[in-house]
Amino acid sequence: MEAIVRFPSPAQVQLQGLLGDALQANLNGRLSHFIEDEHSPAIALFGAEHKCCNHEGDWYGEHAGKWLYAAARAASRSAGHPLASHVLRVADFLVAQQEEDGYLGNYAPERRFMHKQPRGPRTWDGAPGQRTWDIWTHSYLIIGLLEVHKYFPEPRYLNAARFIGDLCLQALTQGGVDITELGNHHGMSATILLDPAVELYLRTGEARYLQLAELIVQQADARPELNLLTQALKGADAAEIATGKAYQLCWNMVGLAKLHRATGKPAYLDAVRKVWHSVHEYHLSLGGGPWGGIAHRSREVFNHHGAFSPYGYIETCSTLAWMQMNRELLAITGEAQYAEEIERSAYNDLLGAQAPNGEDWCYYIFPNGRRVYTTYWRCCKSSGAMALEELPGVTYALRGADEIAINIYGPGEATLATAAAGNVRLVQHTAYPADGAVRISVQPERAGRFALALRIPSWADGASVRVNGADGEAWMGANAAGAEAGGYLCLEREWRAGDVVELSLPMVPTLHRKLSQNTQESRAPDGSPVAQQVMRYEYAAITRGPLVFATGLIDGFKMEETVILADGPLLEMAPEALPEGANGPAIRLKLASRPDLVFVPYYEAGGRQDGAWRLTWLQLAPPLGPGH
Repeated sequence: MEAIVRFPSPAQVQLQGLLGDALQANLNGRLSHFIEDEHSPAIALFGAEHKCCNHEGDWYGEHAGKWLYAAARAASRSAGHPLASHVLRVADFLVAQQEEDGYLGNYAPERRFMHKQPRGPRTWDGAPGQRTWDIWTHSYLIIGLLEVHKYFPEPRYLNAARFIGDLCLQALTQGGVDITELGNHHGMSATILLDPAVELYLRTGEARYLQLAELIVQQADARPELNLLTQALKGADAAEIATGKAYQLCWNMVGLAKLHRATGKPAYLDAVRKVWHSVHEYHLSLGGGPWGGIAHRSREVFNHHGAFSPYGYIETCSTLAWMQMNRELLAITGEAQYAEEIERSAYNDLLGAQAPNGEDWCYYIFPNGRRVYTTYWRCCKSSGAMALEELPGVTYALRGADEIAINIYGPGEATLATAAAGNVRLVQHTAYPADGAVRISVQPERAGRFALALRIPSWADGASVRVNGADGEAWMGANAAGAEAGGYLCLEREWRAGDVVELSLPMVPTLHRKLSQNTQESRAPDGSPVAQQVMRYEYAAITRGPLVFATGLIDGFKMEETVILADGPLLEMAPEALPEGANGPAIRLKLASRPDLVFVPYYEAGGRQDGAWRLTWLQLAPPLGPGH
């Protein structure tokens, strides 16, 4: 089944501004320094001297595949950078370590995934008797090797990925292994193999990899504690599927979405859409990252859908998987809501986790909490680097032979091929996301008729477009297909070199409110329902356009503050109030209880310094009762 949307190669897109700076920092920082060759610690794990005796059972092997994926994409868009030679050297080393049966992990022989794992004592996350992340590591190796092959098409990289897939299929069939016994969270940490299995099929067309993918779904659905497909199709809340582990659940949905593309079976897409809806409605921070960890046994598990706390955790790995889930749904459906979620995550929780040096990342970020750059090889450093490298490929898209969509706004350019006009160069001139004015230069190779689809964000009521200035064509509302906020405005015309599109996206500061409450429910002796609210805390936060805003420690030392909102207009732009070193924009929140507070974009609050505090949600004072 062909995807509705086709994404360009990263080399066809050049991002500038905030996202471009983040990508350049990623290239010159993490991707260039963390791994360079076979002697880098994250790669040396796969050498014979280490893996012969490794019984630790941990997940550090994942970094090899994650780095290959991100570094191959970065190298493809960075001609002349030494990163390309590092990618090939590391890939060649890993291929040379692959054993005759296809094994390419870092575990001692008796600990490998081909052996049945004993179930251990009952645990909250259904962990195997012996800790193992072997399938997890191999899943990332397949994805990484396939990505290297895409940009550096040597057969040995594809073959190494195929051999891993063959070994996995053999283990789950002839070997009698149940994949849900190979990972925690009742198997969800192993059933993520679904994504690379389908990817192998999509790249090779070989039916055995489709067989592997559908077998994984069958086993995932057969385990009572997981019931992955059944639960998703029932519309179960994301927190109630297995343990509700955000990263693994979203990655499983990436695989199911690809399986829909491979088979055309509507149930797979229906399941992914229902999980997406649950996450979107109940389990996202204001900055677009999946969050949880409040009053739960894991910091990385979704909360109950009725729970809210400004101190919730957003794991950067979960932000990556959520962005990829939206990428797949965008490819299948072409619906603007998925592009909007990618942009929201990118400009807020992803940038909010990255340090400006491109080396350091936060494992967790919090709407209200301290920025902490994590140490050692934590997973989120590699996941953040991967998530950034997704952005060039999804900023623009091709829809059919003669329609180009702009999914993410920000300065930069792309060159995409159309049937009618040849190669079309699009250049965005804009201060977005700080400003809603986007000027797009259209430079086709030859005059031709094609459509330019501009995403109109859901927050941009009253958006307007003009082509070729004041005397040109104006496109608004009913004058253009899909012009409503939350869709695409489709400009179909004959385009010529020098045409200019001016898009105006109104950015109005908006105050959001959130309620944390608990209602005690029971029945009276006569059987009638009784409900009594026993806890209620109300919070307020600010957005403008795609950006979430935050302030620092209040009065220089308070980690929280209870406020009374002023009468009349509450929010005003305050360019004169920018903290030193901040780029802004700045917004002043008018308060009746104390001097006004100044908010800046979440990603830069606290100066992007390790240890700086960011406060997104402020608690509102309760209404005064009778007699006060």
